[in-house]
Amino acid sequence: MAFKLTPLPYADTALDPVISAETLSYHHGKHHQAYIDKTNAAVEGTDNDGKSLEDVIAAARGSDKGLFNNAAQSYNHGFYWHSLAEDTTAASDELTSLINEAFGSVDDLKTKLAEKGAGHFASGWVWLAEKGGKLSIEETHDGDTLADSDFNPLLVIDLWEHAYYLDHQNKRPAYLDGVLNKKLNWAFASDNLARGSTWKYPA
Repeated sequence: MAFKLTPLPYADTALDPVISAETLSYHHGKHHQAYIDKTNAAVEGTDNDGKSLEDVIAAARGSDKGLFNNAAQSYNHGFYWHSLAEDTTAASDELTSLINEAFGSVDDLKTKLAEKGAGHFASGWVWLAEKGGKLSIEETHDGDTLADSDFNPLLVIDLWEHAYYLDHQNKRPAYLDGVLNKKLNWAFASDNLARGSTWKYPA
């Protein structure tokens, strides 16, 4: 069964002006689609055919760099679309309590995410993750992912230039400020926390 491009959970204009419809047309319609297409081509007729995307990622890690990068990027992008919302949603009481415990407040967490994201060298991802009932900020470089880790990822922000360059040029901090203060889907993070296991890429 071939993997499919995750539909955007909002209209392509919903993230304006932080992320434009033009950016989404390239980022979602071309970049994410290309990762999906390359993953499907690589698994067709192999032992990975019919596996979940998360199982493909785990099987390819350390053994097939090309497949791993495309499968991990497919997962990360699907997770990223759901980490965003037209309007910032509210965190659950459980998530808010853990944020306060780990970072002091939601605003303090956003400040730390902005610092980590702006300071991340080159391409990658910055995640809010949970493990053992504790929250942490994690970074993955290039196409790496938390999909097959022992973390439960709650939110992710894409730090690759194609995520923001058309709208903010090289000003990554401006993109991060807009996402963190206007477009984060805390309800998605709350659902991931309540479920207690890693989000699964839609079949």
